[in-house]
Amino acid sequence: MIRKIGIVGAGFGGLSAARVFKSLNYDVTVFDKEAEVGGVWTASRRYPGLTTQNPRSTYALSDYPMPADYPEWPSGEQVQAYMQAYTEAFDFADDIQLNTEVVHAGYDDHTQQWQLDLKRTDANGQCERYSERFDYLIIANGIFSVPSIPQYPGADEFTAAGGRICHTSQFNSREAARGKHVLVIGYGKSSCDVANAIADISASTTVVARNLIWKLPKRLANVLNYKHLFLTRLSEALFRYIRLEGADKFFHTWGNPLRQAMLGSVQFVIEKQTHLKSLGLHPQKPLETIARSTVSLVTDGFYEKIRAGRIRVAKNSEIVRLHANTAELSNGETVPADIIVCGTGWRQVCPFLDPDIMAKVTDEQGNFRLYRSMLPIGVPRLAFNGYNSSFFSQLNCEVGALWLADYLNGGVSLPAIGEQHRYADERLAWMEARTDGKHSKGTNIIPFSIHHIDELLNDMGMNLGAATRFKQWFGALDPRDYAGVLPRLQEKHRRHIVDREQYDTETAAMAGFRERAMQ
Repeated sequence: MIRKIGIVGAGFGGLSAARVFKSLNYDVTVFDKEAEVGGVWTASRRYPGLTTQNPRSTYALSDYPMPADYPEWPSGEQVQAYMQAYTEAFDFADDIQLNTEVVHAGYDDHTQQWQLDLKRTDANGQCERYSERFDYLIIANGIFSVPSIPQYPGADEFTAAGGRICHTSQFNSREAARGKHVLVIGYGKSSCDVANAIADISASTTVVARNLIWKLPKRLANVLNYKHLFLTRLSEALFRYIRLEGADKFFHTWGNPLRQAMLGSVQFVIEKQTHLKSLGLHPQKPLETIARSTVSLVTDGFYEKIRAGRIRVAKNSEIVRLHANTAELSNGETVPADIIVCGTGWRQVCPFLDPDIMAKVTDEQGNFRLYRSMLPIGVPRLAFNGYNSSFFSQLNCEVGALWLADYLNGGVSLPAIGEQHRYADERLAWMEARTDGKHSKGTNIIPFSIHHIDELLNDMGMNLGAATRFKQWFGALDPRDYAGVLPRLQEKHRRHIVDREQYDTETAAMAGFRERAMQ
């Protein structure tokens, strides 16, 4: 019987899993190597200028709204404080072991338990090593857990001369850029946030962008909040999902001219509002390509600082070699450089898992093969939560935890192993084709966050009513719409326990009757 749950990671994936499973009377323990909860929002990983990509009203867990006094786009520090408050509000802060690294996780076939070898570090830097066993393991270390930093030729010469190379998540102090020549690598949100935050105090700030992507203004035409256009069911339907049903099918068949007109009108507004052509920063591809996992909001003031000359963008370029205090770019330029900040993505890895288990979880290219983005096929008592980068990462984590709890309680039936493999193969092939390979090793579901939530809730038989789903077509998704799912699951779980106890009682009575009849 599964009662004791181990959870790796105290970001949204781990915290939502702990909340759900504890509410169903499981014994849960969360481990995180950081000194505080929050995942990417912890102090040790926050870069200057970090804010959410979603407005406050859409970036919350279903039964715990963000504080009303938070700004519309909360800061990284505010998100971390919100997550800490969440653990206290639902009384599981004491179930989290911080400053505790999972060194190794192995499965014991004999006991059907996972053993975690752990290393806890105290305030004085002293380490304690110990082990714990669990009936089930949930990995929620996130797809943004290990920074990916390119290996630049000449890096040793550059650092020996006093240069610094780091990831955006490792660049935690704005003051470090004061009076320095800074190169920021990449054109995603984190790169532009950092460049924007330091441009007024650095000696120079250059964004080195191999590819230009579309950036969405927070308010279209400086009026309409982007959430009403891009965080709805209608917006998801404008992009081709793996299977076309209902309105999705209409928009990609008979309604395709309407779909293209809608996207084209939004693209026209963005072009005019951000002056992309005059800045020479037009992506030269249709807005529809944001479905290739490259969605990014415009950082407040970013384009203005480019026009003012405080930020320069070396577009369609990359570093080919570093020298002492300079960087040589592929466009032929040599630019001054004291600090290189890399917004170059993440590696999706679980270094603590046995290699033989990782071989079952991933394919030869390192892609995660997960049923419903959570269950590794053929690996017992193991799940992943939060391995689905999305617009609503916190809500996808929460609904994932609900689905997983229902599955462990017998409420969700899985297809046969062969069908699970076909599911994984089909999704990976679809991701590869639609994202040009940029699918975070199979863990990306952007822009189909609501589709994914629907699939999980349909499996549970707990999707929202038609009226609520209709409302979500024309207005931004509100996480509070899903607050009733956990109480329904708790009632379903209670009935399951009652039915099981009744079954056990009747079975015992029948066994006694048979025994007496044979005497």
